[in-house]
Amino acid sequence: MCCIASANIKRKRRAIPMKTLVNTANSLISQMVKIVLLTVLVASFTSPAYTYTQKELWEHLDTKTHILYKRGQYTEAVNVAKEVLKVAEDTFGSEHPNVALSLNNLAVLYRAQGKYAEAEPLLKRALEIYEKAFGSDNLDVATSLNNLAGLYRAQGKYAEAEPPNKRALAIREKALGKDHLDVATSLNNLAGLYHVQGKYAEAEPLHRRSLAIREKALGKDHPDVAQSLNNLAEVYQKQGKCVEAEPLHRRSLVIREKALGKDHPDVAQSLNNLAEVYQEQGKCVEAESLHKRSLVIREKALGKDHPDVAQSLNNLAEVYQEQGKYAEAEHLYKRALAIREKTFGNDHPDVAQSLNYLADVYKEQGKYTEAELHHRRALKIVENVLGKDHPNMAAVLGNLAGVYQEQGKYAEAEPLYKRALAIREKALGKDHPDVAQSLNYLAEVYQEQGKYAEAEPLHKRALAIREKAFGKDHPDVAQSLNNLAEVYQEQGKYAEAEPPNKRELAIREKALGKDHPDIALSQSNLAIADKPEWVERPDLLEAEKLVKNKEKELLDAESALNNANEFAEQKEKDLRKAEQKARKLARKKEKQRLKAEHKANKLAEQKEREFSEQKEKELLDAESALNNANELAEQKEEDLRKAEQKARKLARKKEKQRLKAEHKANKLAERKEKELLDAKSALNNAKKLAEQKEEELRKAEQEAKKLRL
Repeated sequence: MCCIASANIKRKRRAIPMKTLVNTANSLISQMVKIVLLTVLVASFTSPAYTYTQKELWEHLDTKTHILYKRGQYTEAVNVAKEVLKVAEDTFGSEHPNVALSLNNLAVLYRAQGKYAEAEPLLKRALEIYEKAFGSDNLDVATSLNNLAGLYRAQGKYAEAEPPNKRALAIREKALGKDHLDVATSLNNLAGLYHVQGKYAEAEPLHRRSLAIREKALGKDHPDVAQSLNNLAEVYQKQGKCVEAEPLHRRSLVIREKALGKDHPDVAQSLNNLAEVYQEQGKCVEAESLHKRSLVIREKALGKDHPDVAQSLNNLAEVYQEQGKYAEAEHLYKRALAIREKTFGNDHPDVAQSLNYLADVYKEQGKYTEAELHHRRALKIVENVLGKDHPNMAAVLGNLAGVYQEQGKYAEAEPLYKRALAIREKALGKDHPDVAQSLNYLAEVYQEQGKYAEAEPLHKRALAIREKAFGKDHPDVAQSLNNLAEVYQEQGKYAEAEPPNKRELAIREKALGKDHPDIALSQSNLAIADKPEWVERPDLLEAEKLVKNKEKELLDAESALNNANEFAEQKEKDLRKAEQKARKLARKKEKQRLKAEHKANKLAEQKEREFSEQKEKELLDAESALNNANELAEQKEEDLRKAEQKARKLARKKEKQRLKAEHKANKLAERKEKELLDAKSALNNAKKLAEQKEEELRKAEQEAKKLRL
C-alpha cells in the first residue's frame, strides 16, 4: 500500500493566468497582448522551430520530466529534472517557489531510484524555500512536509516521519477545513505510517475518516474511494480479518472497473489485492486466476518492461511457489528481476527484493548454494542503500539465516537471527509484530538443537507481542500457541501442551473455518498432546517418537515420488529436493533417535521385567494413535510454508507504496493534459474575440470618419 500521494511529481503552473485572459477582456489592446502571450506558450508545445524563453523552457522541460516519470524511465527523467532545476535557478533565482517545485520533482525521482541520501537534502531545501516564501502554514509547505515524511518512511525512519505527517495534516485542516480531500490524503499518509509500524488500532480510524471524506466529497463510486477501501482492507488483512477485508477489496475492484474500464492499471492493482486475500485463505486456484488477469492488463497498458509488470510477475510466481511449481515460479522471478535491474539499476531496494524471492525458491528446491549467493547480494544492496539498521536489513538477514538453518548450520544461522532481532527491536520497538517473527525464528533454531530452555521464553514473548498487536484471536497468535505447544511436546510436557493446542484449534476454526487444512494439523497436535497416561512413561514416549520419525520419513519419500510422477518434466529436480529434505530430516531425526534410544535403554534396563506386558500394550496403543495422526502429518509442511509466506508479504508492501505514488502522478498528468487542451480552446476563442473587436474598431473608425466628413 502506498499512501504518499503528494510525493508524485507536481506540475503547478503560475506563468500565464489563462482564465484572466478570457474573463477580464476589458479592452481590445490588453486582450491582444494576452493572446500573443498565449500563442507563444501554445507554440512552444506545437512548433519545433519555436525559440523558448527561459520561463517557457522551464515549463516545457518540467512537462517532459513528468512524461518520462510516467513511463518509468527514471534515469532519463533524472537527467531532464536536473536541467529543469538549473533553468529554474537561473530564471527565477535560488529562493523562488518554482525552484522548490523543481527540487521536489528531482527528489521524487531519486526516491523512485532508491537514492534516498540524494533526495533528502533536496526536499529539506524545498521546504525551507516554501516556508520563507509563504510562511509556515501554507499548503505548499504541507505538501513539502508530506514528501519529506514519505522519504523518512521509505528509509525506515518512522519516528522522524510522524511529526511532518502530523504537521501537514494540521496545516490542511486549518486552511481547508476538516472535510477537504487534501485532508483525506494527509489522514491516509499518517495511517500508512502507523500501518508499517504495526499500530493497526491507530491506523484504522484514520483510514475510516479518510474514506468518509472521499465518499462525501466525490461520491461512493469514485476511484479515490476505491483507494481508501483498499487501504482499510489491508489493515484488516494484517489483523487477520480476511472476512472483513474481502468485501472491501471487491467493492474497490467494482468501482475501478466501472470508473476506469476493465483494462486500467488500477483495476490490475485491485485484482492483485483481492488475490492476496485468497492466498491467505489458501485459495491458490482463485488467486492464480486474478494474478494472471492483473499481469495481462499491466503488460497491455504499460508495456512488458514496466516495474508494475515486475510486481505482477512476482505475485504470480509466489502462487506457483506455494503450489510446488518451482520451475514456473523461478522463470517469473527471473523475468521480474531483469525488469527491475533494467529500470532501476543493479543497486535498488526493489532489485534486492527480487533477489530474495529468487533465493527463496532456490532454497525450497534444495539449491542452497544459489540461494545463499542471491541472499548475500540482496544483503549488500540493502546495506549500501538503506543502511545496516533498516528493517529491510533484518528481513534479508533472516532469509539468509533460514538457508543455513535448512542445512543444519545452526552456528551460522543463530548470530544472523540475533542481529535481525536487534535491528527490529531498535527500528520498530520491542512490541512490533516483526519482532515476534524474529523471536520465533531464533526459538526454532534453539528448538532444533534441543535447547528448550532457551526456546520456550522466546516463544512466550512472541505470543505476548502478537496478542497485544492483533488481539487474542488472530491466526499469528494461533501460530505462536502452536510453537509453544511443540516445545512442551518435545520435552514430554503433554499437560502443558494441551491448553495452547486447544486454544490454537479454536482460533483457527473461527478464523479459517472448520474445513481449512490448518484445522486438521491443529487437531493432530491436540491429539498428540492429550495423552496424560504417557507422561509417566518417558520410555514409551521416546519409542513413539522413534516410530513416528521413521513413518514420517517413509511418507516424505512416497510424497516425493507421487510429485515426480505428476510432474514428469520436473522429476529430477523434485527428487533432488526430496533427497535433500530427507537428509536434513534424517540428521534431525537421528539426533532425536539417539537421544530417545539412550533414554529408552536406560529405563528399559531398570523396568524391563516389571513392566514388560504393560509396556507392550502401551506400545501398541501408541502405534494405533500414531496411525491416526499420520493421516494429518502431511499438513505440517504446508503450515510451515504459510508461516514463511507471511515474512515474504512484508517485503511486498514496500512495492505497493511506490506503485500508489506513481498512480497519483499518472492522474495528475491526465489533468494537466486536459488543462492544455482547455488552454488551446481558450486561445481559439480569444483569437476570435480579438478579430471581432478589431473589426468593430475598424468599423467604428470608418463611422467616425464619415461623421467628420
